[in-house]
Amino acid sequence: MKRFMSIACLAIVVACGETTEKDSTEQTETTTAVAVHPWADKASYKNAPEALKTWVDARAGTGAPVHWVADGGVYEYPSGKKLFGMIGFDSSTIIWPDDADAEIIHLTRKTFAYTDPETGEVLTEFNGQAVAPIAYPYQMITYRLENNRIYGDVEQGVGDRVQTIESKDGIPFRQMGSGYIFNASVFLDFPLPTGGQYQAWENYDFFIQPEGSVDEPHQMAWQRYGALPRWAGMPDTKSIIQLHSWRVESHDEFPEKLLAWAKKDKPKWLNPPKDVAEVRALQKGEAGDGWGR
Repeated sequence: MKRFMSIACLAIVVACGETTEKDSTEQTETTTAVAVHPWADKASYKNAPEALKTWVDARAGTGAPVHWVADGGVYEYPSGKKLFGMIGFDSSTIIWPDDADAEIIHLTRKTFAYTDPETGEVLTEFNGQAVAPIAYPYQMITYRLENNRIYGDVEQGVGDRVQTIESKDGIPFRQMGSGYIFNASVFLDFPLPTGGQYQAWENYDFFIQPEGSVDEPHQMAWQRYGALPRWAGMPDTKSIIQLHSWRVESHDEFPEKLLAWAKKDKPKWLNPPKDVAEVRALQKGEAGDGWGR
């Protein structure tokens, strides 16, 4: 039986040799067409170093919006006790300009919800206090590569609170095999409207593999050290937030619980700002909880 099947398969190949060769040629042409980068004709893309292209393509996509979904937890420091869970995502797109020397602009929205450490349900109240998600209606990031580091200056805020957080140390990166590791370590220290000082350390490790080489080529681990939000009622307690994140190409790939929460409470965040004009309009709005106040 096996011999018959082998002969039958061989007969099909021989009989359809001309068609198979034609189909193969068509597939090669299709594959070649798909492989052409959508910004290949842009002077800014042509002028960009390979590491910068890899970073931007992975972080913000190649035209259509992409999303980095995340889950993890909030831990009391130094005891290590888990206080809350956390889920969230950002939605991103990119603008490669026509001018070779113009700024590459990454437009994004991000939001994260605190969850019950046992049940995983999104918290709306804790010890009688309303729990507000972290919600950035926009961040506008401009990228450049200098001295073998990627610099991304972040513009955020509204009204007289619009500010640019300059990337002073840049994002170092290294190749490991066929992939890249990008490390963004951010030290934050700036005044708040309440008279206090916002101080925190955040660290992002992105692990980027070539497309098609592994099932999930875009991964990230994130940590934050800083104060807990005011609603937690622990002003003197420091905490560690630890998240794992990965990129998805559509809402259909979101974890079910995260997508249900986003559709119900944060539908605007399911898409990034469409252009710089939308960002300028948002800058005239009001600050939300967890952002700008």
